[in-house]
Amino acid sequence: MKNRIGISIVVIILLTVVNVNNVKAQLQKTELTLENIYTGKFGLKGYGPVRWLKDGDGYTTLEWNKDIAGRDIVRYDAKTGDRTVLVKASALIPPGESKPLNIRDYVWSHNNTKMMIFTNTRRVWRQHTRGDYWVLDLKSGSLVSLGRSVERTTMMFAKFSPDDNKVGYVSKNNIYVEDLASGNIIQLTSDGCEYIVNGTFDWVYEEEFSARDGFRWSPDSRNIAYWQSDTRGTGTFSIINNLDSIYPEIIPLPYPKVGTPNSHVKVGVVPAQGGESRWFDVPGDPRNNYLPRMDFIPRSNEVMIQQLNRLQNTNTVWLGNVNTMDLKTILVDKDDAWLDIHDNIKWMDEEQYFTWTSEKDGWMHLYLVSRDGTEMHDIIHEPMDVVKINCIDEKGGYVYYIASPDDFTQRYLYRSKINGKSEPERISPDELQGQHAYQMSPNAKWAIHTFQNHLTPPVISLVSIPRHKNMRILEDNQEAKERYDLLGLNPKEFFKVDIGEVVFDAWMIKPKDFNPKNKYPVIFYVYGEPAGSTVQDNWGGGDLFHQYMAQQGYLVVSVDNRGTKTPRGAEWRKCVYEKIGITASFDQRDAALKIMDMYDFVDENRVGIWGWSGGGQMTLNCIFRFPEVYNTGIAVAFVSHQKLYDTIYQERYMGLPSTNPDGYEDGSPINHAHKLEGNLLIVHGTADDNVHYQSTEWLVNRLVKHGKIFYQLSYPMRSHGINERENTTFHLRMQMEDFWKKNL
Repeated sequence: MKNRIGISIVVIILLTVVNVNNVKAQLQKTELTLENIYTGKFGLKGYGPVRWLKDGDGYTTLEWNKDIAGRDIVRYDAKTGDRTVLVKASALIPPGESKPLNIRDYVWSHNNTKMMIFTNTRRVWRQHTRGDYWVLDLKSGSLVSLGRSVERTTMMFAKFSPDDNKVGYVSKNNIYVEDLASGNIIQLTSDGCEYIVNGTFDWVYEEEFSARDGFRWSPDSRNIAYWQSDTRGTGTFSIINNLDSIYPEIIPLPYPKVGTPNSHVKVGVVPAQGGESRWFDVPGDPRNNYLPRMDFIPRSNEVMIQQLNRLQNTNTVWLGNVNTMDLKTILVDKDDAWLDIHDNIKWMDEEQYFTWTSEKDGWMHLYLVSRDGTEMHDIIHEPMDVVKINCIDEKGGYVYYIASPDDFTQRYLYRSKINGKSEPERISPDELQGQHAYQMSPNAKWAIHTFQNHLTPPVISLVSIPRHKNMRILEDNQEAKERYDLLGLNPKEFFKVDIGEVVFDAWMIKPKDFNPKNKYPVIFYVYGEPAGSTVQDNWGGGDLFHQYMAQQGYLVVSVDNRGTKTPRGAEWRKCVYEKIGITASFDQRDAALKIMDMYDFVDENRVGIWGWSGGGQMTLNCIFRFPEVYNTGIAVAFVSHQKLYDTIYQERYMGLPSTNPDGYEDGSPINHAHKLEGNLLIVHGTADDNVHYQSTEWLVNRLVKHGKIFYQLSYPMRSHGINERENTTFHLRMQMEDFWKKNL
């Protein structure tokens, strides 16, 4: 018996070794090709979505049930890891059907007796916010479809009333309330149509304010407060679909361009049982002011309304009484440049104080403000930016937030006492250098922790807070890591570029067979605008396209110029005010010249630059303005003239064209197109609802006027991401590679 056991163990070990070797052999067969990159060979695994339960001691997630071919909703105990199936996939099979619902999202009722499932979804601009909703009664097991009298797949933003007896939702720009016991549906608004939008938003509010869900239940479940947008008077941009019919389909899109009228937006209140809507009389022209945020104050009949002026440098905070419709001002935040909207408001101390995010002292800080606005205390005093608020734990007395005061490419969890009487305490461990993200439990004892850096794909784990003890790994993406490592690539090298006036963060990728004695062409990857940053110590999918181009013999470099969204203080971010496309392009040029001076292996005669969206605009500005530096460029989905973009984004950073005409003209690359000397490829999707194809047509017209040779690639009925329809992403990257190889 012992010998047989020994033989069995040896066999098992041998089989294990063979299996491991087979896995490694399979991994080694994977090569870094464009086809492998864009057909999922290097895909990552995620975890979730996670929903923390109200007690904070457990969370739910979705897990595949192979027997039923659907997903169970499973609860895990944070401390012990004990697993309990709360809702089996079999419970989500609609009457008369054989398959369970495909869960796009789910939410628990306030008393945890019901669950609502969002399914059969459709994309509205950027996200899937339209579809069907079902409610599962956890006690009886009944599964009921909501909105039986409204058109399928038109429902949006369904949510339980606070008393859990009703559900409110939007369909075709009108708001409905459905009684869960009787199934009776009340239509609260009836004027919704193609130009009157109730309970959701027009394109520009969604894109620039992330405003999608446009109604709120009152705490007593008696009223609904909501936004209404009247898009009449707003310019309509027409997208032309030439693919899906022998005659073109015209798709109208209300889209306010710089300096033109915005939608008329207001906030109203309607009884949940039906009745007339009443409107808050917020001072100021509703087309020249914005109402980007509104919500009920807990346990009250008051809403907090934020109003931005058109220049977006003044945020007036109103308290509105839904019974009397009276308004009073409690806070006015101002800035010499612009203000951003933040979703960090938490009411505390029996709703007598709320938290507020502001840069009024030059740094992004969190403040505690009294309900009447007479008191305002800084919670974080140090010269450091708060990147994100993770949790405001009133009971424990701490606010947890992401910051990185010492390395602007990285992100760490800190905490400070809400009373402002403490130094920032770093929670993320010192040995894990890179970027940390946390989905914290309501009691601030636990967090789903995601760690990554440029060498490490996301590792997802459950940790205890504040000790940051690793309780268990939820997903380590080890296979993706091994597959990546076996490619033998040179990792990104982060470095500083000191041009004298300022020091920039940058990274470089070198070819696998790099020899410092050789000269290499360089491709600069740029974004450069206030909405984002390219120089971050994160995984970024391994940045495989840039790694692929490096293996074709190029250096790939990226630099964050002034004005990019990094935690370097308000002065860094806002020094570009009224100078978008100007300051940044000179910064990029100066950084490129400095890098050529720093490294002998950079071939200064073969310098390319490329970018997407704002980065496409930056590419054009650089190659037009500085032909002595950049001789090849690829600009994708770009803005050629700043007056072609939307009011909220462009006016936020540039002011109005009537008061900053020189800035708009000089910052728009089309006005420098006559300087083109190098090789240029411009790329755009004809169905881009964000940066319209019109931008390409304007630029083409100008380049033709000046007799400039260029190359153009248009993707029919593709939007801003140029990723719809078969083979699109792969094809675009093939075209880019071909252009670089022929011209750089």
